[in-house]
Amino acid sequence: MKPSYLILLLLANLAWGCVYPAYKILGAHLSPGGIVTLRFGLAALCFLPAWPFLRGPAPRGRDLFNACLMGVFLFVVGQRLQAYANQVGTAGNSAVLMAIEPLLTTVAAAVFLRERIGPRRLAGFFLGICGVALLNRVWRTDFQLAGLAPSLIFISSFVCETGYSIVGKPIVTRASEAKTVAVTLFAGTAANLLLDGPQTLRAARTLPFSAWGLLFALAIICTVLGYTLWLVVIRKCPVNVAALTIFAQSVFGVLIAALWLNEKLHWGHLFGSLSIAAGLGLGLSRQVHRAAR
Repeated sequence: MKPSYLILLLLANLAWGCVYPAYKILGAHLSPGGIVTLRFGLAALCFLPAWPFLRGPAPRGRDLFNACLMGVFLFVVGQRLQAYANQVGTAGNSAVLMAIEPLLTTVAAAVFLRERIGPRRLAGFFLGICGVALLNRVWRTDFQLAGLAPSLIFISSFVCETGYSIVGKPIVTRASEAKTVAVTLFAGTAANLLLDGPQTLRAARTLPFSAWGLLFALAIICTVLGYTLWLVVIRKCPVNVAALTIFAQSVFGVLIAALWLNEKLHWGHLFGSLSIAAGLGLGLSRQVHRAAR
């Protein structure tokens, strides 16, 4: 991976770390589905006037069909799961749980992209599961199994996130990265509007200016620029190398949630983060060595 790509991905993860606190604030005005519909709808609108100026071919044939499926799974199913889990849980927990996604992405890349997986990565999964348990402080006497529900819902959304990378990588070898993101957003927005378009548009009329500012930031920075950058990077390097940078999102997200929302930090956040970090380090250590060499 080029140093410039690494820097840009770290900046993107800093921006993505702000998503979950922003969802918490927007939740006072919109339902989880409404947040998703407006965020990705605004991102799709950004691509409409820019389409004639985007270089490269658009996805065609089977690639077009797969790109539309990617948009529906990620920008409808996956993001709604994340928004809902974030509302019933905490933004800090959501940020820490993002550290599990690289492990799932690594396995998917091994299965579908024929990348090698070994015992180190299996051990990394085990440490990641231990990190989730520590995050929820399962040793406390007042712990209830229902307390794991937001975490499990959030983790289930990673299937959609991973699918976006695994299916998207072969598509962008034949099509423009920006046009691929645009097509996925068009398909996802159409599905979101079918689900709750009228309700969301009615709620949008009463949104304060600050909420619109957050939505435009999420649409332009975290979606249009962020997802386009992601496809540019994974087109030129292995998916699991790029996925390593997602761990930074956990670190950024927990700190941002504490500073922005005054969410309390507890020892479970620390030890859970350390366990997940150890899982990432152990599971992807050889990949990091090869990339560095």
